[in-house]
Amino acid sequence: MSLSLHTLVIRTFVSVEAKDLDGTMSLFAEDGGHHPKDSWRRSAASHSFGYMTVNYLESADGQCAAVETATHHVVTTGINPNFPQMFVFEVADGRIKRMQAYAPYGAHGLMGFFLFLSRLTTLWRRT
Repeated sequence: MSLSLHTLVIRTFVSVEAKDLDGTMSLFAEDGGHHPKDSWRRSAASHSFGYMTVNYLESADGQCAAVETATHHVVTTGINPNFPQMFVFEVADGRIKRMQAYAPYGAHGLMGFFLFLSRLTTLWRRT
């Protein structure tokens, strides 16, 4: 019996919060497009993860879901980032075949620098 998409999504967040790598990986298809295994091993040692579902939207066929979360992590360095985050899940045969996270980070590198200058210039003109 395969699990519903909603159950898979909830179990994913619960197992990540519990730092249960085996439990998390058991929810993913072997040929899935995103496996959190490698990056998760690095960050699990120094993070405490927290997710609260704000909105949950599921496709009519029950194969895709978009989840908005209030994300709150605790890092051993004392930083406690709290930010909104979106996740997109796709399933096949009762397993997650793709999970993509979207966080509200600004542009990076040279583009980020020019955006910062543009915003600073706009702010300066207002004063």
